[in-house]
Amino acid sequence: MYFVANWKMFGNFKSLNQLDKVMTFAKKFKKNKTKLIYCPPATLINAVSKKLKFTTIDVGAQNCHQGLNYGANTGQINSYMLKDAGAKYIILGHSENRQLGEDNNLINLKIRSSIKSGLKIIFCIGETLSQKRKKNTKKILSKQIIQGLKNVSNKRNIIIAYEPVWAIGSGLIPKETEIFDIVSFIKNKVKGSKVLYGGSVNTNNINLLKKIDNVDGFLIGGASQNSNNFIDIIKKTFI
Repeated sequence: MYFVANWKMFGNFKSLNQLDKVMTFAKKFKKNKTKLIYCPPATLINAVSKKLKFTTIDVGAQNCHQGLNYGANTGQINSYMLKDAGAKYIILGHSENRQLGEDNNLINLKIRSSIKSGLKIIFCIGETLSQKRKKNTKKILSKQIIQGLKNVSNKRNIIIAYEPVWAIGSGLIPKETEIFDIVSFIKNKVKGSKVLYGGSVNTNNINLLKKIDNVDGFLIGGASQNSNNFIDIIKKTFI
């Protein structure tokens, strides 16, 4: 089971203290095949990487520039630079970035460059509320998968995160049967893939979400910014 903490645009160096409890917890927590990943903002990747160096917790980035070469791209950071800073994973295709103009083709370039840099990909896909109401969810997800993974022959290091856009930060989640059906659909489209669920995952709804037995973990946003909440979500998943 994967538990990915997406800190989004949150955190300063004092926030690293939030990791202390999780580091202690991870030492005692002996569930096999459980992976904890922290994805802080780029400003903290190196510091988080150093702090977690002798633990089982990995570090990821939240986005990157699509190019691999150094260049005149003020304010941009490519996947190679993130890898050099200590990242092992990267979140790509998140709806918050899609809403800022990222399309499937750009996300595809980012995925391919990140693979070349040696990063493992957490590839986000999801539908809007309007698309859901029009019953276009699977059509949208299929398009995002096909275009996002174009010319990606080795998908072994790609984890897919299903995040309905309308659920992110809203406190709303799809029905358990809906998530099971969508995750099965995704796994059928990308054979052998691990699929996470994301979108308002918190300490209250994890008891419902953990019952969906084809989900391979969770991408956790706001709730991961507090160590007690993050630990509580992990614990409740296995109770």
